[in-house]
Amino acid sequence: MALTKADIAEHLFTELGISKRDAKELVETFFEDIRLALENGEQVKISGFGNFELRTKNERPGRNPKTGEDIPITARRVVTFRPGQKLKSRVEHARPVEETDGGEGDE
Repeated sequence: MALTKADIAEHLFTELGISKRDAKELVETFFEDIRLALENGEQVKISGFGNFELRTKNERPGRNPKTGEDIPITARRVVTFRPGQKLKSRVEHARPVEETDGGEGDE
C-alpha cells in the first residue's frame, strides 16, 4: 500500500481539525514549493527527514537491450533523495510489514 497526498490531507483533517479543503490545499502547496525549489536548482532540506537535490547527469554511452545497438543516453537532470539520520534510524528499527501474496492461499 502506498501513502498518497490524499492520505496525508485526510490525516491533517483528522489530527489537526482543519477543513478537508484546507488540508488538501496545504499538501498541494507543500509539494509545489518543493517542486519549485528543485526546478530552480535549490536543495531542499527537511530536518529529521532528508534532503532532495537536483543533479545533472552527463551524456553517456548506452545499449538498446532489444537490438544491442549502441545509443547515447542524453544528459538530463534528476532528483535525488538522501534520507536524514533520524529517518534512517526509524526505518531501520521499524518492524517489517508482511506483504500479501496476491490473495492466493497455501496449498
